[in-house]
Amino acid sequence: MDTFAIVLIHLICFLPINYGNDENAEHLIPSKLVDCNMLRMGQFICPDPSYDLVDPKTQQIRGCTKENRAKIRCLVVDGLICQETHNRTFTKEVPCKWTNGYYFDTALLLSIFLGMFGIDRFYLGYPAIGLAKFCTLGFMFLGQLIDIILISTQVAGPADGSAYIIPYYGPTVQVITSDNTTYRLKQDDW
Repeated sequence: MDTFAIVLIHLICFLPINYGNDENAEHLIPSKLVDCNMLRMGQFICPDPSYDLVDPKTQQIRGCTKENRAKIRCLVVDGLICQETHNRTFTKEVPCKWTNGYYFDTALLLSIFLGMFGIDRFYLGYPAIGLAKFCTLGFMFLGQLIDIILISTQVAGPADGSAYIIPYYGPTVQVITSDNTTYRLKQDDW
């Protein structure tokens, strides 16, 4: 019994105490190994504040793929360790807009000033339409007007399916499409 009391007194007296002003106190927090893909909001921060997320050239998330998905680095709260990486960081997939070098302002200016010759469609990767516009002088300028509207509303985009590079922060147009997988729900008053 006496040895138990001595061990207990030693443990109580010699344990380090953290008063909140120790900068290296992270080693005192017991860590728990968790699956970081199952964490709830508030248990992690995405993206990691030290991670350079936005590419200044394209104004999109770095590492965006053709599937419009990008992996970003996230940081979990103190006391948790990720099973995948054995540290406090993990990667998470987020939606993004894949760009391939086509600038919105360049396409719009080409459409306004050289659209009657089809240069805008050649630039966006539509050589057949560009050649037809060149031979007919922009479909008698009517095709040029239509292309100015389609490009300015971002309906006509690059032929490879990528998004425009818009070299400034601001709103982009989100085109909503409907196909066989989408449907209308029946309303009560129909």
